[in-house]
Order: sequence, then structure tokens, then C-alpha cells
Amino acid sequence: MNQQQPQAGSQQQSKIQNPKTQVPETPQMNDRDYINDILATEKYMTSSYSTAMNEASHEALYTDIETICTESQRCQRELFNLMFEKGWYSFEASDTQKLDQSYQQYQGYSTQFPY
Repeated sequence: MNQQQPQAGSQQQSKIQNPKTQVPETPQMNDRDYINDILATEKYMTSSYSTAMNEASHEALYTDIETICTESQRCQRELFNLMFEKGWYSFEASDTQKLDQSYQQYQGYSTQFPY
């Protein structure tokens, strides 16, 4: 995995990304388009299965949907990993100070929980 480092004094955040695998830029769908479409579908399906599990009134039905949901999540993760490996998915690296501030903020919220 390559990580581009910001220059000193720069306000830019660094990107965490692998080198991009080139795909043809044509009106036809390419490998990246197909994988991205399947990943979006898996995300939608996982969300829908989660809702179905919350609403399942029969234990056997719940268990079946849970199994299918887990398979869908696994497939979603594999597709994400493939896209990341090929450089088609990237992240903005967060600076440590901002992470620490967010952590402290949410730690304070946890004292407000009733449990």
C-alpha cells in the first residue's frame, strides 16, 4: 500500500491508496464499473437483510436471514478489498490531533449513557 505524505506546512491530508489499475475509459462498463456496481448492490442487500432480521418474528426465519446477511457482508468485504488492491478505493488519512479530539469528545458523551 502506498501512502502519499503531505509536504511540510501543507494543509492537505494524505491519501491512503494503492496504485490504480488502468481500465479503458469508454462508454461501455469496465471491470471497475462492474465491481463498483456489485459492491453497491451488496451494501444495499446487507442493509435490507439487517432490516429483515429486525422484523423477523420466527426464529428459523431470523437464522436463515442472518446466514444470508453474513454471506453478503463477507462478499461486500471481498469486493471492497479487491477495489482497494486495484487502487479504485482510497481514503483520506486523518491527522492524529483530530482523532484525539474526536475521541475525547465521544468519551465525554459515554458518561451520559444510562447503562
